[in-house]
Amino acid sequence: QVQLVESGGGLVQAGGSLRLSCAASGRTGSYYTMAWFRQAPGKDREFVAVTNWSGQNTYYADSVKGRVTMSRDNAKNTVYLQMNTLQSEDTAIYYCATTTRGGLESSALKYDYWGQGTQVTVSS
Repeated sequence: QVQLVESGGGLVQAGGSLRLSCAASGRTGSYYTMAWFRQAPGKDREFVAVTNWSGQNTYYADSVKGRVTMSRDNAKNTVYLQMNTLQSEDTAIYYCATTTRGGLESSALKYDYWGQGTQVTVSS
């Protein structure tokens, strides 16, 4: 009942920037929390950032803190992930996810809907 579509991934050199988008559609009214996760080959899904639609709470993983900014456009039902100073370890498929939980949630197991992912590759 909720669809998420990520976009904006691509190939970028180390030190560069990229902005990912996640467009939500369907019955999104009860889904208060949006998050970004990433998964590198052979690795588990890793939490990146989370926010609620009010924007009053935003939380980042230590690995990206200071380099990443999560924002949202409520009118467009879209959240963004601005990534700066990209490093090779940022290479992964980035997924958008949503949950009805009102608080910040960093566990992938707690999310109800996921997008298809967008590939980010950082060359060095």
